[in-house]
Amino acid sequence: MQPNEIREILDRPISQDLLHRDLARLAYVATDGTPRAIPIAFTWNGEQIVLCTTTNAPKLPALRRNPMVALTIDTEVHPPKILLIRGRVELDVVDGIPDEYLQMNGTYQMTPEQRVEWEAEVRSLYDSMVRIVVTPTWAKLIDFETTLPSAVEELIRRRAEREHT
Repeated sequence: MQPNEIREILDRPISQDLLHRDLARLAYVATDGTPRAIPIAFTWNGEQIVLCTTTNAPKLPALRRNPMVALTIDTEVHPPKILLIRGRVELDVVDGIPDEYLQMNGTYQMTPEQRVEWEAEVRSLYDSMVRIVVTPTWAKLIDFETTLPSAVEELIRRRAEREHT
């Protein structure tokens, strides 16, 4: 998929709404060769998706071995809105707490006092973190109104062909 095609999909209003949600599902291949899909907080910086994790997270050796991942960001209403992204990760160990980690967790409902306590706890726990930066190499938006899963599109096409014969 060409970068301009990816950009066109990610710039759509529905995609932008999804890219500003709190949680994505990250899929990757674990070191034992089996698939994993985990919920994880994220932030979108306009070019890349940034996830943050502990320096001892089990996913890190797997991502170093195979940096190709898939992300799903979706809604819980009917019809669902689904943004599918594939990409390559770069791992960036940073001292302290990445700004993105504080941003991505800033949308949770907390009183100002709870926010201060949460941030103090986070800063006391982590000496460093890993930024998992995903550069999209493929994207698809499914809204079940203007776009459908490719398999459903194929079934609709086949049905139309049957009806015309």
